[in-house]
Amino acid sequence: MTSITVARGAAACGVILLAGCLLLSACGGNSSPSSTSAGGAVHGPAAAPANPPAYGAASAGRNAAGSSASAGNGLATQPENLASASEDIIYTASMTLRTGSPMATARQAIGIAAAAGGYTAGEDAVSGSADHAASVSLTLKVPVAVYPAVLAELSAPSLGRQIALTQQATDVTQQVADIDSLVTSQQDAIDALDGLLSRAGSIDQLLQVQQQISADESALESLQAQQRALDHETTFATISMTLQGPLHAVHKRHHQAARGFLAGLTAGWRALGHATTAALEGLGAGLPFILLAAILAAAALAAWRRLARRRTGPTPVP
Repeated sequence: MTSITVARGAAACGVILLAGCLLLSACGGNSSPSSTSAGGAVHGPAAAPANPPAYGAASAGRNAAGSSASAGNGLATQPENLASASEDIIYTASMTLRTGSPMATARQAIGIAAAAGGYTAGEDAVSGSADHAASVSLTLKVPVAVYPAVLAELSAPSLGRQIALTQQATDVTQQVADIDSLVTSQQDAIDALDGLLSRAGSIDQLLQVQQQISADESALESLQAQQRALDHETTFATISMTLQGPLHAVHKRHHQAARGFLAGLTAGWRALGHATTAALEGLGAGLPFILLAAILAAAALAAWRRLARRRTGPTPVP
């Protein structure tokens, strides 16, 4: 929304500057800016990796619809039917599979996405250990036209036991239409300002027009970047996969207790050691209190003796 507000403000400034330049230069000619198409579909290649796979007519099927669904009981769910061509939908799905070999299953999932015209947007593998199983996290991008089929294939029991599956569809039709309209308006404003450059009455007017053109071009580039991002998101569905390895059972070793004289002697020495340690700890903890009590008792005894001497008085001499 910030970029839309900036674009509208820039367009308004361009119109005001256009009127001022026309009054200053006394030129009443109308400019004929060129128009770009803004029918809701975005033109130009979508943002993809360095060598994205060819996906043929995937852009024609980017407008698909589906509803949110989740399955935590290991059963795959089939996406809804595709939406009408006038809607722009962003599809995302997230699934968790339990498989015997996460690495091998990840390679199969990547192959399924590549065969459908998609690609791997992210991969994160964690090697297993004695206590933790290996796991792999994948982010796959597939054309919307084949998204339901690819999701069903990735949910097949042959790849692993499905633990969870969540699907989501976000309608961005209005957002796409707004950005397309702003791109067209911004391009028209730039074309109109280009026509004023030849009719600028002074150097100040020329500099003002050039500064406005630079600001409008920056806003246009930002809008076009959003346009390309939306086009890519509505052309390719995103499937996030978490592949978990098998759970390792924890085996507890039960040692049979030793019996006999040596076992008793060992247990006795161990008990004696524990008792000695406990006694020494108790003595160490109580020693400060014992010393304090002895000092207080000595002070009390000395005071009692002085008091006793005062009461008895001096001994009479015979």
